[in-house]
Amino acid sequence: MTAPNRPALPSADGTEDPHLWLEDVTGEDALAWVTDRSRATEAGLDQNPLTAQLHGEIRDILDAADRIPAVVKRGEHLYNFWTDADHERGLWRRTTLEQFRSDDPEWEVLLDLDALSAEEDRTWVFHGAQLLRPADGEPWRRALISLSDGGSDADETREFDLVTRAFVPESEKPFHRPAAKGSMSWIDEDTVWVSTDFGEDTMTTSGYPRQVRLLQRGQALEDAALVHEADPTDMVVAAVHDSTPGYERDWAVTMHAFYSNTTYAVDRTEAPPRLSAIDKPDDATFSAWRDIAVFDLRSDWEVGDEVHPSGSLLVAPADDVLRGDFTPTALFTPTATSSLQGLTMTRSCLILTILEDVQHRLEVLHRDEDGAWVREDLFNELSGTISVAAVDSDVSDDIWVTVEDFITPTTLMLADLAGVPTGEGPGDLEVIKSTPARFEADGLQVTQHFATSEDGTRIPYFEVSAVDDADPEDGEAPVGPAPTPTLLYGYGGFEISMTPGYAAAVGRAWLQRGGTYVVANIRGGEYGPAWHRAALQEKRHRAYEDFAAVARDLIDRGVTTSDQLAVRGGSNGGLLTGNMLTQYPDLFGAVVIQVPLLDMKRYSYLLAGASWMAEYGDPDTDDWEFIRTFSPYHLLSEDVDYPETFVLTSTRDDRVHPGHARKFTAALESLGAPVRYWENVEGGHGGASTSDQTARMNALMYTFLWDTIGTSRKS
Repeated sequence: MTAPNRPALPSADGTEDPHLWLEDVTGEDALAWVTDRSRATEAGLDQNPLTAQLHGEIRDILDAADRIPAVVKRGEHLYNFWTDADHERGLWRRTTLEQFRSDDPEWEVLLDLDALSAEEDRTWVFHGAQLLRPADGEPWRRALISLSDGGSDADETREFDLVTRAFVPESEKPFHRPAAKGSMSWIDEDTVWVSTDFGEDTMTTSGYPRQVRLLQRGQALEDAALVHEADPTDMVVAAVHDSTPGYERDWAVTMHAFYSNTTYAVDRTEAPPRLSAIDKPDDATFSAWRDIAVFDLRSDWEVGDEVHPSGSLLVAPADDVLRGDFTPTALFTPTATSSLQGLTMTRSCLILTILEDVQHRLEVLHRDEDGAWVREDLFNELSGTISVAAVDSDVSDDIWVTVEDFITPTTLMLADLAGVPTGEGPGDLEVIKSTPARFEADGLQVTQHFATSEDGTRIPYFEVSAVDDADPEDGEAPVGPAPTPTLLYGYGGFEISMTPGYAAAVGRAWLQRGGTYVVANIRGGEYGPAWHRAALQEKRHRAYEDFAAVARDLIDRGVTTSDQLAVRGGSNGGLLTGNMLTQYPDLFGAVVIQVPLLDMKRYSYLLAGASWMAEYGDPDTDDWEFIRTFSPYHLLSEDVDYPETFVLTSTRDDRVHPGHARKFTAALESLGAPVRYWENVEGGHGGASTSDQTARMNALMYTFLWDTIGTSRKS
């Protein structure tokens, strides 16, 4: 590509933007620009037969009939949403536990989204269903289904009848929420909580609802009773009804910012309903479990004479909390190497999922007859990434347990914890489903390593690579395998942890063809809130230094070379890889940037961007002085040899604006840098909304990687 006479770059202070016109998502000129580049990228990569081969292989993985269906138990049925080659948009269906245990369960189809899409001339994407627990002896009948056109975050809610297996007809006055960002949830069969776009001045500057209302059956949406309203500059409001028998309550939450909220108990017996704020730090998360209030701390909390550190899990009697007079008990306190990653509630137990140096373990807690908490380790024999979910926390102590790692396929198990409170211990783990291997893992190993960041912090990372068969003679240093094409992945933000998961597409497209795969645990969520806060706002550079430290460690250890090292990240991870491109171009041979944030001067004005200022800062204030140091769009420069770059996004992404990706690509083009661009016409923030689109996106990406940093390809 030949650069124009004068590169078209934004001004360093952000006041001038030569590519602003590309923010017009569906503008004729902007879409023509998108089409030209997407077609050119496809034409170039499709010349390599590997693209078509990978597309087919990844599509087969995504559509495999022997995948483990993700199920939710309600009443006597397990509900699942399923896509495959014959049902691209998917089926919402159900079966029984007895059937689910079999190799070939019989499923009852409730809703066919392919048929619905064809009937209504829409591209429906399933966003979930919420079922109303019926009165004793009554059938499960009422459901609220959320559907998105094209996969955007905005969706609509419709009421569905589980008995007739059809949407509730207009003659029965169904609940309906038109397409918008928001939610609708059950209180009883004639009442719902709803937060949505009610019209002028009812959405926040982040693009989310600022009102929560009570809607009665047959009532027009605009006539729903206003219960709570947030400020326009708050992030979002929502309300939910806890239907646990004997502990029915209503809660409302105002998210002021990503890490700041006020939670209210809602008394609907008063008119209008009365809201009482829960006494807690504004960055703590509050939830209720039967008669217990639960607090998850992001910062230290001094209560009486005791200081509970950030990352702790506290509990207290719910009635005491509602009265505002309580002393919490700590159920988990973090250490320098451990953090709480998950809390699962059953009828009588709490299960903690804990990370120790990014390795999972479980603990289970219950109360004895005197109300004291009793703790014990749970299923110590398990290794890898362990996920726990209650089967139905209202009525049982059954849990689903899922185990996997990078090269070990997923296994789904079922266990009964009813014996824990009685001293009998947990029931045996029953294997329900196991996924067969999707790629050849013989000869592969998973190892954990630690790099040292610029501030001296140890940064863990996982490496999946060929087994080192070197067997040196006595006194000789081991000689490892030759450097290999290596793909480094990371995220680093929003308290999200990167833990090992079965990488089926990575395994098929990358590992079994001779590549090495690395996941970096840069400052995000792996060691709790303090780990995350260490790279917030003006300290953001630390996350990028962490990632660069891992890259250097891979090179220093001889795993790879800079020419053979690629990085990949999406969303906040796209901001990460954008900074790798602009700040560390010499470290990498290729950079993949997906659905990214890149223009940090305008991010807060684009779609949901204003909601992330707690993470990045406010570019309209003095914060710009530090934000500009990690705004890739403004860090582009002449006379820099940028590595090969692939930027991918979606026209229908209504969370991170596609303008970020478009403008950054246009600026790179103006520099004559080697950049390719691909924009999917639908798919939302995930970049794709069907398995075929996902396979196509990944096939293009992996072919790009093999074409740029690959030195050998195995079939």
